[in-house]
Order: sequence, then structure tokens, then C-alpha cells
Amino acid sequence: MQSNAQDHAKQSQGHDGHKIITKDKMQWSEGPAGLPAGAKLSVLAGDPTKEGPFTIRLMFPANYRISPHWHPTPEHVTVIEGALYMGMGDKLMESSATELQPGGFALMPAKSVHYAFTKAPTVVQVHGTGPFQITYINKADDPRNKEKMR
Repeated sequence: MQSNAQDHAKQSQGHDGHKIITKDKMQWSEGPAGLPAGAKLSVLAGDPTKEGPFTIRLMFPANYRISPHWHPTPEHVTVIEGALYMGMGDKLMESSATELQPGGFALMPAKSVHYAFTKAPTVVQVHGTGPFQITYINKADDPRNKEKMR
């Protein structure tokens, strides 16, 4: 993830730190290990694995689910394309989730338990202060634990 971000920064960042990235120039890679398989990631600014500000985009396929979890820092989410359904609590309940359409925004305070899912392909932008980490309420839902079992 870091080398993609560094390579892209060289291509689109001027000597004064100004950065412009058109949609067709975004570089996508496999999503981070903390998310279920199928997500794609584009790092727009910063490095979400290190201390400091970052901005990323995540592309989710249809019927994608992120089980209840929390982050140690606030998470700012803006829907770019599609629709993201988000809810609060330690159980993923589709009936109580809020649908966020393009332009919709959510702020999840540090350590607030929440979940998300899609019904159609969706792109979101996430920004915050790193390092960006995810802790699942149910350890069995953590994709990093599933990789250890293989």
C-alpha cells in the first residue's frame, strides 16, 4: 500500500506539496487486511498506517459487509458512488441501518461500535488521522484471523 501511495505522489504532487488526482489516474490495490476480501483501496494522501492525516478511497462490491467494529480514532466517511448502509451497535442489523447516497457523510467517533454494508457497488472516501486501525467486536469476524487459519 505504501509504495503505491509513494509512486502516485511522485506522479501528481508538485514541488509545493499541491496534489491533484483525476478519477482516471487513481491507483487501486487490494483492500487492507483488516477488511473482508473484495474491497479495493486507493490512497489519495498521507499514509493510513502511520501517524498523521490521511485520505483514502475504498471500493466495495455489491453485497459487501463489514461486521460490527470500532476504531481508536474518529472515522470520516463520504459516499462518492453507490450507497453505503451504516448502523450503530454490536450486531449488524440491516433494518436499523441508514442509507447514505452520494454526497452523504458519516462521522464515527473514536471507539464507537458500528457496521456497514452495500447492496450495489459503492465507493467511499475515508479521512482521518492515522494510524487507521479496525477492531472487530466478534474476533471471528476479523479477516486477519481467518487468514491465520488457512
